[in-house]
Amino acid sequence: MRMEKQKPLCMECADLDHLVFLPSGDVALTRRSRKYSSLSAVVVKFSRTRRRYERQGLLVESDALARAEQECASDEADRKASREHAGLMRERADREYVKQFAGEIRSQYPGCPVAEAQSIADHACLKYSGRVGRSSAAKVFDAKAIELAVRAHVRHAHTPYDRLLSQGWDRHDARSAVADSLDRIVSGWSR
Repeated sequence: MRMEKQKPLCMECADLDHLVFLPSGDVALTRRSRKYSSLSAVVVKFSRTRRRYERQGLLVESDALARAEQECASDEADRKASREHAGLMRERADREYVKQFAGEIRSQYPGCPVAEAQSIADHACLKYSGRVGRSSAAKVFDAKAIELAVRAHVRHAHTPYDRLLSQGWDRHDARSAVADSLDRIVSGWSR
């Protein structure tokens, strides 16, 4: 919506009716369209649930959009190869991070079996999980973050914690009930 003198203007009155709508989603097409269009406008929609304006797309000149589409079509193979390469590099870096996280677990808890340290790291560092292994503290191998990951694993794998929860116990009460055995296992791994 374009405002002029505290009143909204329609597309025709705002001299934007000759522009075409390009929906959000294709970054390369959006950038190129905007680059080639001498006039562009961002299209937003107010979200009542989020209480903010959200970008819907862009209004650009039709010639600019056609030129951008042609350019995108001509180098699609290169961009796809680049995306795949970047994805492989991110995956490799992520595997290395999980391996280092497992190594840090082994250095802080030398009594922890190697396979179990790897299992803890795999679970704690699962992408997009929001778990402790994906926190900023864990990325710098903070001792507290590693301890939280180990304690969570021990609680679920070596104590009756999950069984107590399934029987209807409150989470706090179930944690209190298994605290002694959890501390015993973790301190055993610390030696």
